[in-house]
Amino acid sequence: MAGPDSFRLEIVDRLSDIPCSDWNALLPADAGPFLRHEFLSALEETGCVGANTGWQVAHLLLKDSGQLIGAMPLYLKQHSYGEFVFDWSWAQAYEQQGMQYFPKALCAIPFTPVQGSRILSARDIDADLVKQQLIIGLKTLVLQNNLSSAHVLFPHASEAKGLEDQGFMLRDSVQFHWHNQGFENFEQFLAVLTMKRRKNIRREREQVARERITFRHVPGISSTNADWEFFYRCYANTYLEHRSSPYLNETFLKLWAQRMPENLHLIIAERNENPIAASLLVVDPTSSKAYGRYWGAIEHILCLHFETAYYQAIEYCISNEIQTFEGGAQGEHKMARGFLPTTIQSAHFIADPQFAKAVQHFLDREHQGIGAYVDELAEHSPLKSSKVQP
Repeated sequence: MAGPDSFRLEIVDRLSDIPCSDWNALLPADAGPFLRHEFLSALEETGCVGANTGWQVAHLLLKDSGQLIGAMPLYLKQHSYGEFVFDWSWAQAYEQQGMQYFPKALCAIPFTPVQGSRILSARDIDADLVKQQLIIGLKTLVLQNNLSSAHVLFPHASEAKGLEDQGFMLRDSVQFHWHNQGFENFEQFLAVLTMKRRKNIRREREQVARERITFRHVPGISSTNADWEFFYRCYANTYLEHRSSPYLNETFLKLWAQRMPENLHLIIAERNENPIAASLLVVDPTSSKAYGRYWGAIEHILCLHFETAYYQAIEYCISNEIQTFEGGAQGEHKMARGFLPTTIQSAHFIADPQFAKAVQHFLDREHQGIGAYVDELAEHSPLKSSKVQP
């Protein structure tokens, strides 16, 4: 590596312009499946991002003598949908002052509230220097293009610290994760819960069993187009019931399954061999994690959501010795099913100094509120003893 004098920043509007092997070579061993070229490019190629979606692709690259040595997955956003970190009030306040909040720069995995690397660097080089240059490049992009702000969602803690050192403000979020304590079966998992939680879960599972519903687990490598067509029908129906539009399309799901089958696992609920509901796990064997991503049903049955999206997934994790199951953003109801609160952070750079000061005051107050909220949640732990920690 020659040094900063030979570094050049570039922006590309299509990940397909970068060879898959070059991008993936930047990923750390624990990067997980969502940062892979195969996933991000599939979102672009199937129109889930780009064009008129409000997610304008603008990946930030760092090159040294033409060689790719660093990158950030980056988008120019015309709205704040699909982020899971809510800044609508910031946008409203910004515009009330006669300023334009959108577009903003967003470094994130679209539609995916999963913590991980966001500032990528090649191996066997000065990673800190590369990451520093990328952060400086992101701030320069904001200032030179009169953007309101830059946001880095759910970076690793070490990256969040590096961003804070360069003027980004940190914001807390709470998620709920399930942790495997070496359970050999579901009953062992139930045994560590309080009696109230244990009885509630058994009652919910019995409710579904009385409906004579069975479950078919479909590894991605064994899935068919018909499986994904049914899953998309369930997934889209969830959005329809909430009077909104799905972020993903059926074409993307099929392409994802074609490119990354080893990372996908479908759970399909059936009655009389007719599918009625489905959930999707994204599995990362390297870090021993599973991510609950989407669920849906075409028939309403009491407690079917909990069984399909949580209890079947927990059984899968136990059987496959997966250590952590991330149930997704939000949802205090997950605690009643054995999930524990986890605080993660995002980083935010606001170009206007006065507005940045106001946001910092807001974040300071919010941080205190989040801390009190997590303390309150701890008092309602589903575990028998608060001493039992992941």
